[in-house]
Amino acid sequence: MTLNQYIRDIQDFPKPGILFKDITPLLGNPAAVKECMALLLNNLRDQKIDKVIGAESRGFFFATLLAYELGAGFVPVRKPGKLPYSTFSASYELEYGTDTMEVHTDAIKPGERVVIHDDVLATGGTAKALCQLVEQLGGVIVQCNFLMELSFLNGREKLTPYPVYAPLVY
Repeated sequence: MTLNQYIRDIQDFPKPGILFKDITPLLGNPAAVKECMALLLNNLRDQKIDKVIGAESRGFFFATLLAYELGAGFVPVRKPGKLPYSTFSASYELEYGTDTMEVHTDAIKPGERVVIHDDVLATGGTAKALCQLVEQLGGVIVQCNFLMELSFLNGREKLTPYPVYAPLVY
């Protein structure tokens, strides 16, 4: 199965000049989701994973499934003001602006082994902020996991020295 056929390009979304990679066709196809999960789990099954972080909002789709399959807890990381308990925050730059993410202060215990998951690795800003949050809480980053990587934006460079995996690379 070629997962690329389930990724739809949307020009000028969310702002002019951005080519958005829409994963909703993939999410609507159970066989594509199953294949995607097999790829995302491929090098994680033999590792001890305590938590899987999912970045709001498209990172939630596969992060919850990964957590379930790995027998790990799921940690939502959200935009400011969306989490009800005490939070830590990290700000970052996007390819089209700036943003901030927050995590509950008790979401990860020191020494817990964490996989970070988001749908797309673009400039690396979001993932780097998530790494900062995990480390602020004392977690150990096992891998930064993405459905797809936009390699021309060089986001992987911001994630050195963490292992990075994305089954789809554009």
